Amino acid sequence: MKRNIIFLINPISGTHGKSSLQEMITRRTQEKGFAFSILPTDADGNYDFLLSLIKKNAITDIVVCGGDGTVNAVAAALTGIDIRIGIIPMGSGNGLAFAAKIPKDPIRALDIVFAGQASWIDGFHINGQFSCMLCGIGFDAAVAHEFARQSRRGLQTYIRVSLRNFFRARPYPFRIGFPSSDSGETHSFPLDAFFINIANGDQFGNHVTIAPKASLQDGLLDIVIVKKTGLFRMLLAVIRQVLGGNAVGAIPSGPGKKNILYFQTPGLLIGNPELAPLHIDGDPKATAEDFHIAVAPKVIKLIQP
Repeated sequence: MKRNIIFLINPISGTHGKSSLQEMITRRTQEKGFAFSILPTDADGNYDFLLSLIKKNAITDIVVCGGDGTVNAVAAALTGIDIRIGIIPMGSGNGLAFAAKIPKDPIRALDIVFAGQASWIDGFHINGQFSCMLCGIGFDAAVAHEFARQSRRGLQTYIRVSLRNFFRARPYPFRIGFPSSDSGETHSFPLDAFFINIANGDQFGNHVTIAPKASLQDGLLDIVIVKKTGLFRMLLAVIRQVLGGNAVGAIPSGPGKKNILYFQTPGLLIGNPELAPLHIDGDPKATAEDFHIAVAPKVIKLIQP
């Protein structure tokens, strides 16, 4: 198989005190005899330049050495293009990689890239912005915004920030709406919730499965709404969700009595009058009073085991 691979990598990244990630990639890709180049990741997340490189140099694969935010930015630039996208997970959460069963170990992840098995997966749009994995409105977005301001990253920092935000968490008022495929009209209902997750895959990150029944290829989004309740009841409800204790329900017509609403839909509308914060694939984003969310079926050709 003739391959020409671009690796996107932060040049100062290393592999846990061993040889640098860049040196490992260079050595092993040369051993395979594949043409390749290594480019730095873009600090502003703009990867439109890849389009001309793909055409000019007959690139077959773009491999992202990074976390969900970088993966999402690259995927957004390459949406709908018939090129393989690989991941060597280097982030704090690595939600898309873990949902696709790509291991954290860089050598094993690179072996999957070399095998070159790829299939089309879904993404989705929220107010026109692309997401390949998960976005959150409310509590987890507040965590993402604070985490982004930390001088040190990693799982320990994320846990510390999450705990701090948990004890000051508050519910937000939302309005959940669903456009009718027949008449174009929308039925909606209000509810108060700590957070709303829109998930394309099962992962919250770090092998935490917030949407256990989600699939990257089913043309549906998994919606998890954690409603207003006491903080520790909220925590127990989330633990139950993560452990798979909540079955997927029908699209709701109202708030219902359960602490968590879990359902699947190709799209929805969310009113956000108090401007609860937003994150997209772990990166903090500007929020809005209204969100229009729709699945984008089979738009990324992802290398998977």
